[in-house]
Amino acid sequence: MTDYVLITCEHGGNRIPLPYLHLFKTAQYRALLNSHRGFDPGALIVAQSLATILMAPLVTSTISRLLIDLNRSLGHPHLYSPATRNATADMRRQILDHYYRPYRTKVENLVRRAVAGGSRVVHISCHSFTPELNGKVRNADIGLLYHPARSGEVHLCERWKASLKACAPELKVRRNYPYAGKNDGFTTVLRRSFSPLAYVGIELEINQKHVLRTGQSWMAVRTKIMDSFRIALGV
Repeated sequence: MTDYVLITCEHGGNRIPLPYLHLFKTAQYRALLNSHRGFDPGALIVAQSLATILMAPLVTSTISRLLIDLNRSLGHPHLYSPATRNATADMRRQILDHYYRPYRTKVENLVRRAVAGGSRVVHISCHSFTPELNGKVRNADIGLLYHPARSGEVHLCERWKASLKACAPELKVRRNYPYAGKNDGFTTVLRRSFSPLAYVGIELEINQKHVLRTGQSWMAVRTKIMDSFRIALGV
């Protein structure tokens, strides 16, 4: 069975479309849009770079997660942010139909077609995390999130962690950190539709402290992530 690599980025930007700008008019919400609450800094360029070197399909969004969180399931309390949660039901439904459903459907269709063609899908969902949350410093440079009951995901993360250690021994890599891979997310939803033999879903999490560095440092981290993933895949 051949691998079909798919790269996505659900939180690639902090854009708010014009019809909804009035929901974010306060200084508080403008500040949130430019913070880690509004998007995942660095995640988009990593996704684009991985897709380029692997010649893999890429699906991204630059709509802010504060409009609607593409990595949350329907009914999740954080699907809508406080800014949109109190919008009218019609407006929330419009946001869902214009941004959430098309994104989810596009990715699901790519996975479904690849599986139907006899391939195993390796889906890398690119994210980044704030170095400190609620006064607690996050103790990792890179996190690899997966479901521990799915052997394909376990083995790929083991290989990726090992190759990152070889390529970048200075980086601390942790599995299922700073979040648990089996928590709610797009990969979790896709696991319900596709067997472990057909679908491998990994969330890549990068500490934003690297994104904020100037010069060659951030570029070097991106290169090591890309090189190590190619080694882990065996390509």
